[in-house]
Formats: sequence, C-alpha cells, structure tokens
Amino acid sequence: MSIYIYCYLWTLERQVGFLYHQIMENKYLHEVVVTAIIVKDGKYLITRRSAAKKRFPGMWTVPGGKLETDDYINMPKETADYWYNVLEKVLRREVKEEVGLDIENITYVTSLATVHGDGYPSLVISCMADYGSGEVALQPEETDDFRWVSLAEAKTYQLIDGIYDELAMAENQRKGIKTEWQRN
Repeated sequence: MSIYIYCYLWTLERQVGFLYHQIMENKYLHEVVVTAIIVKDGKYLITRRSAAKKRFPGMWTVPGGKLETDDYINMPKETADYWYNVLEKVLRREVKEEVGLDIENITYVTSLATVHGDGYPSLVISCMADYGSGEVALQPEETDDFRWVSLAEAKTYQLIDGIYDELAMAENQRKGIKTEWQRN
C-alpha cells in the first residue's frame, strides 16, 4: 500500500471517528424537520418519495423539510434576542419548494425523535395546515407522485411508519378532539 493511500485512509478514519464522537457527545445536536399535513376539501396531500432518496425511498409521506440556520440567521430578529415563527416560515418555504403550494393556518400536531440508520438523530415536528393556493408541482428529485386522500384512502398506501397515525390525529383535531400520538 502506498504511503499516500495509507495517509488518506488514516485521515478518513480520523474524520469519521471525529464525526461519530461529535454526534455521540453532543446530545443537543439534532436535525430538525418540520412536516405539513395539508388539508384541502377534507382530504390530505400525500407524496411518494423519489426512489433515489436515501431515507424511505418510494414510500408515501407528507411534505416538509429540514430547518437550516440560513432559514433565520440573516433575517431580522423580532425581539432583541429571538427569531419567532421560524418553523412556520421554514414549513411554508419547504412546502412551496417541494409541492408548489401555499399553506395557511399552521397548527401543531405532534413530534417524534429518531436516530436514522446513518447515525444522525432527527427531531420531527408534524403540523397541520390548510391549503391556501397553487397547483401541485413536484420536484422529481424529492417526490415523484402525489394524491389527495381521505383518512380511509391513506391506509391503502405504503406510508412511512407513523404517518397514518399522524393523519388520524389531524382528522381528530379537525373535529375538535385533541390527542397525543398513538397507533391506530
């Protein structure tokens, strides 16, 4: 083995080890994701993730995306110290980018935490929103199909685990029933 390959592998091993150490030692570090259960005419928008996606390829879900510091760091603060409505702004942007729709009346549904197979922890905040305007226009690298479905129809799709239960929570909220997540 040449010295160059050896040095490269040693450097790569140190970088991977450093990353693992940072993830395991920094228990406050999470990827933050916000999702929207979009309601239009009593139906919910679900989208099928592209087969090229690393996580959950080809499975059905609801639109959303990751919070990035660029989503707020260059914006003016609402108070001397804080940015407000950051998740709502991110969710509006992500929904517009991912499916071409404008949403309104965003409300909290539930949250979940996971550690993905790649070792990265995620906190997902699930919200419900009313359809505002626009026609569904998908980003092929993100999603390749969509449907507006009732809760009963949603059960016939290969949804990411837990999404059906979140849709059931949203359905209950629309009826004025507040619940915490539970398997339906």
